[in-house]
Amino acid sequence: MTYQGLIHHYRQYLDLPAHTRTITLLEGNTPLIPMPRLGRDLGCELFVKFEGLNPTGSFKDRGMTAAISEAAGRGAKTVICASTGNTAASAAAYAARAGLRCIVLIPEGKVAVGKLAGAVAYGAEVIQIQGSFDDALSLVVEITQKTPIALVNSINPYRIEGQKTSSFEICDALGSAPDWLCLPVGNAGNITAYWAGFKQYQKGLPQILGVQAEGAAPLVLGHPVEKPETVATAIRIGKPARGEQALEAAHESKGRIIAVSDAQILDAQKILAAEGVWVEPASAAGVAGLVAETGSGAFEAKGGRVVVVCTGHGMKDPSIIAESFKAPRVIPADYQTLFESIGG
Repeated sequence: MTYQGLIHHYRQYLDLPAHTRTITLLEGNTPLIPMPRLGRDLGCELFVKFEGLNPTGSFKDRGMTAAISEAAGRGAKTVICASTGNTAASAAAYAARAGLRCIVLIPEGKVAVGKLAGAVAYGAEVIQIQGSFDDALSLVVEITQKTPIALVNSINPYRIEGQKTSSFEICDALGSAPDWLCLPVGNAGNITAYWAGFKQYQKGLPQILGVQAEGAAPLVLGHPVEKPETVATAIRIGKPARGEQALEAAHESKGRIIAVSDAQILDAQKILAAEGVWVEPASAAGVAGLVAETGSGAFEAKGGRVVVVCTGHGMKDPSIIAESFKAPRVIPADYQTLFESIGG
């Protein structure tokens, strides 16, 4: 049977209104990739749920197909979101697919070029504000309360409906839920959605390890961070919209939310690439947390089955790699020089 997108595939599990008009780019159905070398090093059976292979390169497409489908079905003409990058590209793509106008508010500075380029390519109207992501989110909430414009940030409940389908896919691939699920936490919609999905699907419940960056770790610190700073731009959020739900998910699952350094995140990005999976820095946070917890000697995942969610492709934020890249050697175009250069 031909795959027709996650709304069609999992419609019976999704709480979407009758007026929903499916707008799809055939998102979802992403691979669960075994990571045998890293799993062996960490003492567990390890898989990566590679959400970077969604149509716009990030997990946001799961929620966006649902949010835009609902908005289009009720006759919305314009959608708006605040974004550090991935939401912008996804909202722009699905709005374009639906024939809707899309407005994106981004915070001043530190939005990955690959993500912003996507939003522009899909035809979004991008506005940069002199403020943080949290300021941008407050503005889009206010304008959608006062106008017919549809809000498609993760506080839109239909975003959670779409995003929870990744839990279903993991269970379908493994036959049951893993022992542990590790994932990055920024605005906290994803951790909320995964936990809701596992509870609904009734194929077991994992313990959840949510991972924030040390410079943007309000859920670890216990208070908002006014000026969050981290190389992991996708989770550079100081006041998560679904922070309370994220803490509930961690607590209910008998898991936890931790913070890791930027250095640990970049090391994890290299570890994943060494097994052929290139992710943006924020997407490596789950692996960074898993490595840190395993290294502490107290992590309960030893001997178990672990899934790490990698939320975005490396092409979404390649600046770290590009900045550290050394110019290649230049040699004459002859066989002997090549042979000697590679140590033949």
